[in-house]
Amino acid sequence: MAMSIGSVGTVPAALASARTGDTVAVSVLKKTLDIQEQTALQLLQALPQPSGSASPQPVGALGNTVNEFV
Repeated sequence: MAMSIGSVGTVPAALASARTGDTVAVSVLKKTLDIQEQTALQLLQALPQPSGSASPQPVGALGNTVNEFV
């Protein structure tokens, strides 16, 4: 089995290229997450604020009790 030593020089270049690609991918991911964070914050700020003067529902109002039949 013959071994070629000529391709050994391409290994470091391939590793450097892979590292550069990984660095770019991580950078793009971070920017995407920052944009999503800003968008989510804008959506939360756009929600109407609940008013503090809402009167509580009386006992037995719709959705406050569960009927059990045994």
